[in-house]
Amino acid sequence: MTTFPAELTGTWDIDPVHSTVGFAAKHAMVATTRGHFTVFKGGATMDAENPSNSTLWVDIDADSVNTGNEQRDGHLRSGDFFKAQQHPQITFRSTAVKVDGNEIVTSGDLTVAGVTHPVEVTWEFNGVAKDPFGNVKSGWDGQASLNRKDWGLVWNAALETGGFLVSDKIKLVLEIEAVKQA
Repeated sequence: MTTFPAELTGTWDIDPVHSTVGFAAKHAMVATTRGHFTVFKGGATMDAENPSNSTLWVDIDADSVNTGNEQRDGHLRSGDFFKAQQHPQITFRSTAVKVDGNEIVTSGDLTVAGVTHPVEVTWEFNGVAKDPFGNVKSGWDGQASLNRKDWGLVWNAALETGGFLVSDKIKLVLEIEAVKQA
């Protein structure tokens, strides 16, 4: 079982400048397309001694999706996917935190396009450091796999060669630097 440094106990805010909230999906059944959100905020209340007492939350601006292609991003914001105009926020609220060997598993409710389902995010703890300005930082890499259709994101196009344009399986990729609050 992983032991966490006592200095993890406290309230933390995600540093959006040094963090990535992203995703990956298969395109045309052969290549991976990656994207991320440019506007998000979140935080955690951590208990290093008893991690199950910890909580985590994230709010993401659905309109801030960026895959490097404006046409695709516009489609993702549309009613076919995130429905960003009607549902401007994608949210995650933890319901349980547990330690599993060297990993932390956060169970919670993910809301996308107005639909909420449970998700488990598996985290790798990268450590704690103090920056040159005296701020205490912690690093975390998280990932989850989900089926986009569970959230009503069902748009697709059949391929001539078989299969579909967009995979149902989506990988969430989270690279988080958090700043401890005084």
